[in-house]
Amino acid sequence: MNRETGPKTPGIAPASGAQTRQPSGSAVPTARPILGTLAGDPRLPVWIGRVAVAVAVAVGVTVWQGWRLGLTAAAFIAIADTIYRSKTTSVIPAAIRVTSAQRRTRRRLFLLRPAGYVALHRRAVPGSSSVIDHLVIGPGGVFAVDSERWDRRLPVRSVSAGLLYHGPFSQKERLEHANWEATQAAIHLSEAMGEEVSVRPAMAIYGPTVPWIVATLDGVDVFSGRRVRKYFRRQSRTSRASRLDAGRVEDIQVAAAMALPPVR
Repeated sequence: MNRETGPKTPGIAPASGAQTRQPSGSAVPTARPILGTLAGDPRLPVWIGRVAVAVAVAVGVTVWQGWRLGLTAAAFIAIADTIYRSKTTSVIPAAIRVTSAQRRTRRRLFLLRPAGYVALHRRAVPGSSSVIDHLVIGPGGVFAVDSERWDRRLPVRSVSAGLLYHGPFSQKERLEHANWEATQAAIHLSEAMGEEVSVRPAMAIYGPTVPWIVATLDGVDVFSGRRVRKYFRRQSRTSRASRLDAGRVEDIQVAAAMALPPVR
């Protein structure tokens, strides 16, 4: 989960992407929570605060000028707060920003359909609470893409040994988690297909400027979200030897739809 001062980092480090299966006894990493109940909605604190302020204003104005003006003042405060928060990125809860990043990647992937790419969005990893943002299948191969929305005020940089930082925050666990998701997708797809299927992890970042075109960090291709279409077109050109034809893409898509159930 993203923090206001930096991007999200899962609490448990997942297995490395170099492994084909999780080591015995290792813990399944904790993914971003799946929004589905009111109690888990990241906007709940915002709503509670808005109601509290509106009620306080209503009571104060009612005592001073009567209940009609009190009700009007409360409604005005609620509307003003809604407009203010919608225009101020820094106060939007982190989980909502992540959803926004997923929507932007989804739109870009849809425009790749003429190039032979199909995408399955928000797919659950069986046996865990993890969710693969986008499973992309096309001529360039199969990819597990993680859409990230980070604080634009903090720089993105990489250092020696392929480490990724957002401001002072190391993203090693995020890269490990992306590797783990891709590994799990490969395991389940291979079982469904009855043959080995490899899945490449990728991460699309929105918000801050990414100072490179594509960097492979700890086995994960990291790039700016606005480069999603260019990234996959490039994969089609550079993987001619192992290029997937339309029939193979369709077979993997059908297997993925069964092996990795959708999350609503």
